[in-house]
Amino acid sequence: MHILLITDAWSPQINGVARTLGQVRSECQRKGHDVTVVSPAQFKTIPCPTYRQIPLALFPGRKLRRIIDREQPDAIHIATEGPIGIAARSIAVSRGLRFTTSYTTKFPEYVSARVPVPVSWGYRVMRWFHRPSSALMVATQTIRRELEAHDIGNIVDWSRGVDTELFRAGLEPAITLPKPVHVYVGRVAVEKNIEAFLKLDLPGSKLVVGGGPQLEGMKKKYPDATFVGPKHGEDLVRHYAAGDVFVFPSRTDTFGLVMLEAMACGLPVAAFPVPGPLDVIGDQPVGVLDEDLGAAIEKARTIAPGLCRDYALNFSWAACANQFLSYLVPATDRSADIVAEAAAAAAAAE
Repeated sequence: MHILLITDAWSPQINGVARTLGQVRSECQRKGHDVTVVSPAQFKTIPCPTYRQIPLALFPGRKLRRIIDREQPDAIHIATEGPIGIAARSIAVSRGLRFTTSYTTKFPEYVSARVPVPVSWGYRVMRWFHRPSSALMVATQTIRRELEAHDIGNIVDWSRGVDTELFRAGLEPAITLPKPVHVYVGRVAVEKNIEAFLKLDLPGSKLVVGGGPQLEGMKKKYPDATFVGPKHGEDLVRHYAAGDVFVFPSRTDTFGLVMLEAMACGLPVAAFPVPGPLDVIGDQPVGVLDEDLGAAIEKARTIAPGLCRDYALNFSWAACANQFLSYLVPATDRSADIVAEAAAAAAAAE
């Protein structure tokens, strides 16, 4: 099956959306499917005004039409609600092409955190964007209920995975800091609520791994914390290895892939009881969710690393890709049999 994966978030961006889509593409290719990615790299771009590390495609419609004409995909998935995603939606609707979408970022809350507009406006845009989608893929039950409360439908469950061969315990730490070491991995950006972690009076050390628009400001404001910038691959795993507790202060993530990575490395999680942590951790003995983040961190330090690793082993990218494939719909009647066969095979593999 030939899949056209259309996304505003892709490598070299470092975020959970880009990592998820990259892993899903690899798994689909491993299963014999042809996946063509349409990303900002194929267009003229400008930096996002409030987050310069994110490129926004400028007027992608004309080139995107040519790409769709050339590729003649069997299935189309529009992964994001950015400029490329909006252009793809417009083209698909105007041509009568069927497609699926996903909700990987709490877009209304992210925009509201940067621009003084009501969150309700963002959900109005989400209703418009996803209404024609044959299936809206979401990562957790909590996010599903939130979207349904905003009258957004056609929702299906699409979980996440973790590479447990890469993310593992026992590696030599990349950095030595006074114990206990409290680790944050992710964007240093306003929507991640990182100050809820950095302002806490904690014993030992705070280690922040990641880049973003607030990085330089946070370095100056919190000189007691250690900021090492973005890390990748084995280097990232060795930074997880430096920690004793993983702190996830975000209140706006739809999942929180880094929590799975941390647990695969043997780190317990401390977080707020909000969507993402509620679904990934819940009442499992691998983390602590509390509105008092400091108390959650203190309790999480007592959790055995082995429990965390064992729990992370339950999440696989193969299962995530099978779900993705089972939800795809034929872009045209021409591709109906091909997509149906692939969807049936993927569902049987679950």
